[in-house]
Amino acid sequence: MANRLLNERSPYLQQHAHNPVEWYPWGEEAFERARREDRPIFLSIGYSTCHWCHVMERESFEDGETARLMNEWFVNIKVDREERPDVDAIYMTAAQALTGSGGWPLSAWLTPDLQPFYLGTYFPPHPAYGRPSFRQVLQGLHDAWMGEREKVLSSAGRITDALRSIAQLPAGEPDAAARAAFVEGCLADARQLFDPVEGGFGGAPKFPRPVVLEFLLRYGALHANADTVAMARETLLRIATGGIFDHLGGGFARYSVDGEWRVPHFEKMLYDQGQLLGTLADAWRFLPDPEFERAMRETVVYLERDMRHPLGFFFAAEDADSEGEEGRFYVWTPEQLRAVLDERSARFVELLYDITPGGTFEHGTSVLHRGRRSVEEVAGEMGLPVAEAEAIHERARQLLLAARADRVRPARDGKVIAAWNGLAIGGLARTAMALGEAAPLQLAVDAATAVLAHLVRDGRLMRRWIEGETAVPGHLEDYAFMVWGLLDLFEATGDGQWLCEAERLGREAHRLFTDESGTGWYTTDGDDSTLLVRTRGDHDGAEPAGASVMAMVLLRLGSLVDDASLRDAALRALGALAERHAQHPFSMPLAAAAMLIADAPPRQIVIAVGEDRARATSLAHAARQRYRPDTTLVLLDDEAGGRWLRERIPTLRGMTPFSDGASAIYLCEGFVCHTPVRELPD
Repeated sequence: MANRLLNERSPYLQQHAHNPVEWYPWGEEAFERARREDRPIFLSIGYSTCHWCHVMERESFEDGETARLMNEWFVNIKVDREERPDVDAIYMTAAQALTGSGGWPLSAWLTPDLQPFYLGTYFPPHPAYGRPSFRQVLQGLHDAWMGEREKVLSSAGRITDALRSIAQLPAGEPDAAARAAFVEGCLADARQLFDPVEGGFGGAPKFPRPVVLEFLLRYGALHANADTVAMARETLLRIATGGIFDHLGGGFARYSVDGEWRVPHFEKMLYDQGQLLGTLADAWRFLPDPEFERAMRETVVYLERDMRHPLGFFFAAEDADSEGEEGRFYVWTPEQLRAVLDERSARFVELLYDITPGGTFEHGTSVLHRGRRSVEEVAGEMGLPVAEAEAIHERARQLLLAARADRVRPARDGKVIAAWNGLAIGGLARTAMALGEAAPLQLAVDAATAVLAHLVRDGRLMRRWIEGETAVPGHLEDYAFMVWGLLDLFEATGDGQWLCEAERLGREAHRLFTDESGTGWYTTDGDDSTLLVRTRGDHDGAEPAGASVMAMVLLRLGSLVDDASLRDAALRALGALAERHAQHPFSMPLAAAAMLIADAPPRQIVIAVGEDRARATSLAHAARQRYRPDTTLVLLDDEAGGRWLRERIPTLRGMTPFSDGASAIYLCEGFVCHTPVRELPD
């Protein structure tokens, strides 16, 4: 028998539409029933590719007796955190403040007016892991609601007051010294947490956290610091050769459950693909490495083959589970290898990827994991010429990929998220700049075109699209991430339409989300009265904080369109963030990355395209391949939007080719441009 989730479009809510639990979607119908019947609300938040969400559903939400208790005592609401990150942010913040940790599934019990009074994550069906059973929690909270109502309401009030306090942001000032201290504090934390053996920061589980790598690469480039670059490169190498990377199909899993990047949590999220593509591209442009190039190319193929909608934008995620088991689609045994490969090829793959008879994962299976082993090493061990070994490797990969295609594939979350597509657009554009290739650039152009065509309603960016239906007004991260991607696309193409769209969305975001004091941004526009508080979301985690990206893109926009007010808004926000997070700067490394360029005069390389169009293209390609995080490339081509750029940006109006028709290069700093030259400087 179906419940009220049957008519919802979210894949996650659809997964629960046939539970015996009387689920409601987030909305007034559920709230009104809770008020009318004086019942507390049980709020369960997760997402479609969440492994432990699936586990809790099988153990509790599909159990008839557990569902009976839930239906009798509570009004039960399901929320897809990817569709409604605003709702998730409120109650996840409460859970972290109350328990010191968080995660999904998030389990929260609320008063009928939506104030939380008890929070947790996964609860087992029987007492285990030091946790009570889910039924025990249900019984205890029902008893408290019926017999100790004043204590429950008092607790809810205290938690709500704490949430409102957390949402306050200090009135920051554009203090260069405070920003510099924040940057150095972030670097000190990175040094302390860095794992010099395996890369990454901290112990297991290890997340890629591209925001940290972005900060380290920028710091190294701007301060000529080899140590910070080495930390980023070592981490990227471990990720690109570890089990977290899909060595057959491309793309990255969400995190590693161990400290050696060996066994991943197998779900693949679009936001990881976009960020890691961009970071790999930056690292490759700084100091090329064949492993970075391989990972970029194979991830581009993965996005096009498995994650791209026919309209051009990208789906949200792929699940970790298939046939009821995590990772089943991805792992191998020696016997499975030999069913596909000849003996020599199978042995080569076993040695290169550490596939053992006992297995490195569950049930005697192994995750493909290269670690520090190279094709050359295995070739030497097997007495093979390197060229022959490389041929064996590539043929084996293709055969195993084809064999894997016959397995039951993990479910794909078919919704389109504006924010995550923004990250993918930026990552693909930066990959195109690094490699100088058209394929990733066309994917980025197609995705941007699709988002602007299908996720904009009456000029407003929407968050989610599923099969022709858009829903949920865009949040700060949707706008900020899309602006970031569009600015990267502008640099990669020279096409002024992308700068035009970036400016429009950036100004709209600043209008919608700026707080009352003008020193930062909320994550929501304030129009949804069901939200208990307007949250900030200023933490760079697996996804960047909207505030960090917003500050970064306003600095870039302000420099490009010569608008000091945009730069000033970014400086005020960064000042507030530096004050708020002064004791924990590593929580916002991308904000620290923005601070690195906040006080430097904006720099531009402007190429005014002349009659020698092929040479101008070559100059632009050379400029794009250099990693200059404080410099923007502008291609002034009158046949591709150059006239619009000159009309829109006064500083560009006098920049023309040389009188002999040759393309001219203008080097600008702080809105002052030097005499044009014919060659790029070193």
